[in-house]
Amino acid sequence: MLKTIFTITLTFSLFLTFAFGQTEETKLKISHLTDDFYIYTTYSTYEGNQIPANGMYLLTDNGVVLFDTPWDTTQFHPLLDSIKLRHNKSVDLCIATHWHSDRTEGLEYYRDQGIKTYTTLLTDELSKKNNKKRAEFLMSTDTVFSIGQYSFEVYYPGEGHTADNIIIWFSKEKILYGGCLIKGADAENLGYLGDANVLEYENTLNRVQQKCPDPKFIIISHSDWKNVNSLKHSIKLAKKLKKNNSK
Repeated sequence: MLKTIFTITLTFSLFLTFAFGQTEETKLKISHLTDDFYIYTTYSTYEGNQIPANGMYLLTDNGVVLFDTPWDTTQFHPLLDSIKLRHNKSVDLCIATHWHSDRTEGLEYYRDQGIKTYTTLLTDELSKKNNKKRAEFLMSTDTVFSIGQYSFEVYYPGEGHTADNIIIWFSKEKILYGGCLIKGADAENLGYLGDANVLEYENTLNRVQQKCPDPKFIIISHSDWKNVNSLKHSIKLAKKLKKNNSK
């Protein structure tokens, strides 16, 4: 009798785990990077696989700066709520690093929330052409932002992952926000190349390396951001890619 009760209990527990545990997937993850810098991760399904998408936010004395937007449309407001609850600060500004949906999907939503949204002029042109979300403010050249106690530069190194990909460089803190242009240190290839310039990719990454010497952190979109060898590895992959496409 005791064995029967144990079997029923175990079976019921396994049923609960299967029925409810499977639905409790993490949709938003926030990790502390250093000082006032935080990485947020959301997820989306691409070709049948759940893919993480990393973004970043920075706490300043004049509000929070968001770099890229969540890919998961259900996490636009939960991200704002999480930042408010955790830091008692509101997002004031958002910059997207290229036109693909994993970077721009929340731009119009955040604009409607009164957040100042930025992309480059080229990103806006491509977003319009491809029916993607667009920002309110446009940058025509490389731009230095000074917000609260922090300064950073928006830099366009050339065509790579897309024609418009930009990076964000914090020269004082040595933090490089590379977005989708840079791939993980363990990546086997440069990922989706449907909008890439395969012949210029290596040159573009070399310009990033020259612009951002000895970064302490390199934040990338879809892989582990804790390995600072990601840029060097991506340059090797881009060199191989160029060689294979120059034959």
